[in-house]
Amino acid sequence: MTLSQLKRLRFAVRVVLTLGVAASVAANVLHARPNPISQTIAGWPSLAFLLTVELTSRIPVTRRLRAAVRIAATAVIAGIAGWISYWHMADVAARYGETSVSAHLLPFTFDGMIVVASVSLVELAVSIGKLAAPVAQVVEAKAEPQPVAAPILASVGAPLATPARPRKAQPAGRSGPQVTGPSKPGLNGRPLMEDVPQV
Repeated sequence: MTLSQLKRLRFAVRVVLTLGVAASVAANVLHARPNPISQTIAGWPSLAFLLTVELTSRIPVTRRLRAAVRIAATAVIAGIAGWISYWHMADVAARYGETSVSAHLLPFTFDGMIVVASVSLVELAVSIGKLAAPVAQVVEAKAEPQPVAAPILASVGAPLATPARPRKAQPAGRSGPQVTGPSKPGLNGRPLMEDVPQV
């Protein structure tokens, strides 16, 4: 599967997990006493499990030991939330007309869906991380500035800088005017007087 398909599947799994946790919270609240404090206490375990699964699936794995600790803690919280939710939901189902057998089997449908969705979410996070790593490396490589002038000059053989030629030093002890260029030709090929050095 492609990266976009895995992300869409992860969104669908999150929706399923949220629905299962919402049903569990509702059953816990219905079982609690009719006051806000009791209802908050009863609904908290399922909400804590949802938040723990989200943290486990969203934070990337850096070391296996830490990842194992997170997964173990998530499993413990899932066990506590599942135990509390099971008895609350069974009692609520029996209160609203379900038989004894149905009332004790009904919670397994919600808890089982929550477990499958949470495990699937963690597996999808690992698969998405493996596919997203090469894509991130390619994007970083394209974002780095590449030198342009140096490879072009090197390909045509042009030097980056032309050193200046040093001038010849005048010998010590030699004085007098110097002729900077060729003498202008005069009559009969002789140089003009203005070009002849004066002693």
